[in-house]
Amino acid sequence: MDAYDPARYTAGDVRRALVQENRTPEDFAALLSPAAAPFLEEMARKAKEETRKHFGNTVYLFTPLYIANYCENYCIYCGFNCHNKIRRARLNAEEIEKEMRKIAETGLQEILILTGESPSKSDLTYIGEACRIARRYFKVIGLEVYPMNTEDYRYLHGCGADYVTVFQETYHAGKYETLHLAGPKRIFPYRFYAQERALLGGMRGVGFAALLGLADFRKDAFATGIHAWLLQRKFPQAEISFSCPRLRPIINNEKINPQDVHESQLLQVITAYRLFLPYAGITVSTRECARFRDHVMGLAATKISAGVSTGVGSHCEEVEDKGDSQFEISDGRTVAEVWESLTRRGLQPVMSDYLYV
Repeated sequence: MDAYDPARYTAGDVRRALVQENRTPEDFAALLSPAAAPFLEEMARKAKEETRKHFGNTVYLFTPLYIANYCENYCIYCGFNCHNKIRRARLNAEEIEKEMRKIAETGLQEILILTGESPSKSDLTYIGEACRIARRYFKVIGLEVYPMNTEDYRYLHGCGADYVTVFQETYHAGKYETLHLAGPKRIFPYRFYAQERALLGGMRGVGFAALLGLADFRKDAFATGIHAWLLQRKFPQAEISFSCPRLRPIINNEKINPQDVHESQLLQVITAYRLFLPYAGITVSTRECARFRDHVMGLAATKISAGVSTGVGSHCEEVEDKGDSQFEISDGRTVAEVWESLTRRGLQPVMSDYLYV
């Protein structure tokens, strides 16, 4: 990543990358460069061809469920950071089940369980119990929690978890240190190897992401893609996916000054991911507005969240102990509204892509 200089690539490099059938890391670097900006329409057309080739016209639906927002890290860009004065909450097993039952009533069959990064407040057995409850209502269970050891991931897989997503936030080690001022998250290498430990622990899939806007987004996107590519080569059976989040406003902090990542640049990143790893899943979350999300679904992205809340205990009115949100969302549509939007565009919403037999 440090050696990657986006400015050195030319239009000729981009054209060569676009005509390749199997693209190399050097092709990927060219597609992320400023020289590729005039080729965005062609990148989008080719990305759509690759998406249809590997995924048909299907789009997978899911929703996140925050079960706790306690955190031991001081990350200056995150609403959950340990110094932020917010309402903290942790759902008990009964409340988790109520939330999951309510979500399942919408027809969703995939859920992503999230916590703040606090092993003391959200320990392994607590997360495992949430996975066991989820298995009663959902066919696919994802986790976005603090990084763990291989044996811990093996335990959670035995509880029902299918895949693990870890945001590296930024791959720039110096910037990483200035953004993470306290807590276990400061240990860059331990976080970096989380996906590998998850696969060794039996998870069938892992997700990768950088939070675009924290550092040079082109370098971070390049590092994210190479990280996923290397793990795919080492674990060819693994299901690899990307998330493509941009920095969003958080509660009690107006000092965030992200480097601007415009929609056209985000689309360039998403299409470059698709052209580099055509079989990888790509998720675009509710950090983005409905118009943008609808545009990239079926074009390059393959997974969309719906009926989203980033607060704790926000799906069911019977759950009283509610905690504040991690960040502001831009697309607050219900599952039914997202479903209708997808079908109107000729896409096929899919609630689950996996069956246990």
